Amino acid sequence: MAQEAQATQQFVDVERVYNGTVLLKGGSLRKILLVSGINFALKSEEDKNIILSAYQEFINSLDFTLQIIVHSRRLNIQGYLDGLSKRKETETNDLLREQISEYSEFIKSFVEQSEIMGKSFFVVVPYDRVVLPSAGGLLSGLPFFGKKTNTTPTAQEDKSLDEAIEQLNQRADNIASGLASIGLRAVALNDEELIELFYNLYNPAETEKKGIGIAKKQ
Repeated sequence: MAQEAQATQQFVDVERVYNGTVLLKGGSLRKILLVSGINFALKSEEDKNIILSAYQEFINSLDFTLQIIVHSRRLNIQGYLDGLSKRKETETNDLLREQISEYSEFIKSFVEQSEIMGKSFFVVVPYDRVVLPSAGGLLSGLPFFGKKTNTTPTAQEDKSLDEAIEQLNQRADNIASGLASIGLRAVALNDEELIELFYNLYNPAETEKKGIGIAKKQ
């Protein structure tokens, strides 16, 4: 199992997740924003033109590249079913209890016969920095997968990293403001959400154990 984990690690460009930031093996940093969606088809022609104009202005204002990701994943509705079960237990009306039970069975049957998918939208904000090689460099410790090493970043390296993250956060804030002008809400993922996102990306066949707060954040 350990050998399989190390073999997998060779193909993963992520060194570690720290302070809401993805650190890549080459020293670059990435901030991942979860972005809400717009039902463009339901907009009037005037609204569509306004959105397109705002989006064009937003793109032209950038002096760095962005990565836009649409992530489709199987929805886990177990929490919803558990909520129905609790509602049934507390319901005193026999007719409503029966209706809740029938509705729950219908949902279970529907999910078994149909693969329910959900889409999430992400914007990846990059920041490239110069990392000077050193014995026991900054990114040699705390790999994303596998065991921790004994190498610990120096205080100077920590300061350099925190300064780079601050620059990246400013970029991410500017992106969020630009998206807000289009009517989109963007929220940065924290450490736990980033780790779960990568887990889901590298295990697409599995149903998520839980959401990553997407619905709550949107």
